[in-house]
Amino acid sequence: MKEAIVLLNMGGPNNLGEVEMFLHNMFNDPYIIRTKSSLLRRLIAGIITISRTEKSQEIYRQIGGKSPLVDLTKQLVTRVQETVGDETIVDFVMRYTPPMAKEVCQRLKEEGVEKVYLIPLYPQYSSTTTQSSLDDFEQTAHKIGWDVISVEVKHFFSNPTYNQCLIERIKESLGEDSAESFELIFSAHGLPQNIVDQGDPYQRQVIAHVELVKAMLHESHLNFSAIHLAYQSKVGPMKWLEPSLESTLRDLQTKRVIIVPIAFTVDNSETDFELSIEYAEVAHELGYEVYRVCRCPNDHPLFVQTITELYAKMK
Repeated sequence: MKEAIVLLNMGGPNNLGEVEMFLHNMFNDPYIIRTKSSLLRRLIAGIITISRTEKSQEIYRQIGGKSPLVDLTKQLVTRVQETVGDETIVDFVMRYTPPMAKEVCQRLKEEGVEKVYLIPLYPQYSSTTTQSSLDDFEQTAHKIGWDVISVEVKHFFSNPTYNQCLIERIKESLGEDSAESFELIFSAHGLPQNIVDQGDPYQRQVIAHVELVKAMLHESHLNFSAIHLAYQSKVGPMKWLEPSLESTLRDLQTKRVIIVPIAFTVDNSETDFELSIEYAEVAHELGYEVYRVCRCPNDHPLFVQTITELYAKMK
């Protein structure tokens, strides 16, 4: 039976011309804009897209004219392919920008793949990310008449190899400095409170994830002066998960901080712009002596190992 590993992620514009597509597709996702009326959703998505395209394009201009996510994912796919060998195809699908599910499903179908191992690159499960990506892939496969067997990973925040990868990224940011002289903030992508109230497990899993990494930091004798959890990327007037990253930065006494993007596996505009530029400016205004942002796992060998472990466990 011919098999494939397919990595799933949200995606990001491959150029400035794709910014409008990215916003249009994201805000037309029923897991993102939760209205019973698809017509109302399209209307809301249209308004948001029109109002945010130009501002979003300027953000991407500041980080090279595109999201780094797709190119970094290609590098990750290459490393995983080298590890698992040629017997298994390794590919990836983005939810809102190319390569999208229809293109990849059609290609894998034509290559005779009969079984796929779907690994969403979100450490914690959320209906807005994990479920949306899994449903998109499986519905697309059904639409094109591809009778493929699919096996899914729902989350992997408790995987020890993955968490060791995060520890290594924290060590890289720390360099030769002592952990005791820094406070650490785990920054997770925010989520509207009403989605959590409807039963989405994301917040619980983020909190559990932070506790796991905190324990591993202690075992590694990395004793930061304090460790916090905060949420970034709030959009719109509704109530989102708290505390916000900005309010946490304002409350810290030690003006030396390392930010760990706990909810992202691959660097994107939220890490390269929002954390590394926007919040860096906030920290500077607040008088921070040192403000650092950890790189995401990207194609780190331990993240490659994590993916191969998940694959082996599903087989």
